Amino acid sequence: MLLLAALPRSGQSQTWEGRELVRASLVADVTAIVPGKPFTVGLLLRMAPNWHTYWKFPGDAGIATETKWKLPDGWKAGEIQWPIPLKLNEPGDIQIYGYHDEVLLLQEITPPAPLTGAVANLSAEANWLVCEKICIPGSAKLQLELPVAAQNAPANEDLFARYRRALPQAWPEGSTASASWKRTGSELFLTVTSAALANYPVVDFFPLPQGTVVVGHPKTERAPGGKITFSVSIETQDEKLSSLSGIVVFGQDANGPGRNAWLRTGNASVSASSVSPSPAGAPRGLAKFLLFGFLGGFILNLMPCVLPVISLKIFGFIQHAGQSRGRILRSGLAFVAGIFAWFIGLALLLIALKSAGREITWAFQFTNPYFVLIMSAVVLVFALNLFGVFEISLPQSANRGLLAWTAREGDAGSFFQGVFATVLATPCTAPFLGTALGFAFTQSGWTILAMFVAIAAGMSSPYFLLSAQPAWLRLLPKPGAWMERVKQLMGFFLLATLLFLLWVIGAERGVEAVIWTSCFLLALSVACWMKGAFLGPTASVMSRLVSIVLMLVLVIGSGLYFIGEKFNDTKLASGDTQTHGDWLAFTPERLQTELEQGRAVFVDFTAAWCLTCKFNEATVLESSAVRDAFQRRGIVKFKADWTNADPAITKILKQFGRPGVPMYVLYPDGRNAEPILFPELLTQSIILDKLETVTPHVAAE
Repeated sequence: MLLLAALPRSGQSQTWEGRELVRASLVADVTAIVPGKPFTVGLLLRMAPNWHTYWKFPGDAGIATETKWKLPDGWKAGEIQWPIPLKLNEPGDIQIYGYHDEVLLLQEITPPAPLTGAVANLSAEANWLVCEKICIPGSAKLQLELPVAAQNAPANEDLFARYRRALPQAWPEGSTASASWKRTGSELFLTVTSAALANYPVVDFFPLPQGTVVVGHPKTERAPGGKITFSVSIETQDEKLSSLSGIVVFGQDANGPGRNAWLRTGNASVSASSVSPSPAGAPRGLAKFLLFGFLGGFILNLMPCVLPVISLKIFGFIQHAGQSRGRILRSGLAFVAGIFAWFIGLALLLIALKSAGREITWAFQFTNPYFVLIMSAVVLVFALNLFGVFEISLPQSANRGLLAWTAREGDAGSFFQGVFATVLATPCTAPFLGTALGFAFTQSGWTILAMFVAIAAGMSSPYFLLSAQPAWLRLLPKPGAWMERVKQLMGFFLLATLLFLLWVIGAERGVEAVIWTSCFLLALSVACWMKGAFLGPTASVMSRLVSIVLMLVLVIGSGLYFIGEKFNDTKLASGDTQTHGDWLAFTPERLQTELEQGRAVFVDFTAAWCLTCKFNEATVLESSAVRDAFQRRGIVKFKADWTNADPAITKILKQFGRPGVPMYVLYPDGRNAEPILFPELLTQSIILDKLETVTPHVAAE
């Protein structure tokens, strides 16, 4: 019975598309708990083939596995003891440290000396990130029940012995190995002299940077006399930093069995069982990123995505000019509430998806062609209403519907305008916004919610200020008959938005999908015309009944045929994606091939629905000056199309800390230089300045 109690308990699995990716469980090295006597518990993670989790320092990308214990009062949990990881190289010159197949993370648990009860129940929440071509966060709530006894026996001996042998050892004493650090500019050098290490074919250094220190890829050089020098490039504001903590790994093969490691501490003391660096979610860092979110939300008002819709609210302000201050404020607050409603709803949806183990990104809904189709229908109905094709004159109960909100000129109309403007703004990422969202998507659900509230506050702040200060509305034109013409003109602006959405559908599902969508929109337009022509206040009951039946038959029938059958059968094959000019279609394998040949590479991460991307392409990337600069320096240009949320591209976006597109990356010197990340909004000077970093000999190749 004691042996059964020590077996793995509460194993939970992480599944994706019906496949088990990670199975987690807790195991103990004893059969029972002796009061006051420490014992070891391990978090056992078994991964699917080719999938990996991360070490306490994940490298260029990734998140370390974390265990949060919920122990009874008086119990103590030690730090995680991490086995020697694998060093894995991924496309795009991404280097990470992690584990394949299986890993056991050890922690020492100390029970209190006075311990009551016959059984102790230990619970913990484990969180990890598992990656292959895509990265999926996972979590499990685990429990381990062990009896309380005066004595115990070892349990799971083979498993614990194997992983204890894989733990880094303390630095050897005496003359076995000597080590010294030296710093030259932004480069740190660790020189190790050891005859024992010289006998191993593979010797490497895995860094453990602390705080805000950013490290490059360590390089190894051997010299006669058993001297080995590791060089590590660093980025830090600490000019006094002269060493790093890390482990010196040695063995017969890279990532092979039987490797050993020695721990070498730097300026800050680090134990072999230390936990991962402090999370980015510290209060001070959170405040900074929330400010970035607020600024990014404010700048969203100036992005190309939302400009066609902003005019709707400005028109509303003109209508309200000269009215009571309370009326103007109420309308402005309704518009602001619409912005907050959309962002908070989107945040809650993303939190739910993340909790379910799904990958979350900014503007993910625009990668779904059915969402774009629904938005096309809403935009068309909104435009037809502005043209005067139909008006809403239904009872109050019916005015709660979506179409009524689009036409009402009261608070409900302002609310829906706020929602509408925000929905069309989400395909864009503004300056500051990408950094803020990239941070939030790696944090807890509460942090994600706080970030989206900050973005909503930034986007809504101009409208709140205008409604709170009605005196500023005097600068706008006075209401008059001209407003009806302006209202109709804004309908054409919405039709321009509709053309954009149809183009997105074409990029996602092909030209045939655009045709069937247009057929459905035509039927919807006829239904709206029937509403305006035959459902007026003076229409008879029979006329109204017949019109409603015909409208329902028309909309539902066309929806089932054009969308449910024709549109649903359209699929855009991967081979249909085309690049133009001297741009090449992106794949991680093609990028890796170019980098291995030492060529400089520029990658444009874009999407058909991203107006900011198209603006940058038209005004900067396709300008003659920039195109000539790319050609003169022999830079290979890739276009990474994220229109349909390509999982491989999603993973790279995550690795660079970006939640979505646009993203621009320059690899200036093949695989030997750190990639350069550009801001979301480009200028010709920004691109041309960075292209100067590409060395002439690379361009000549």
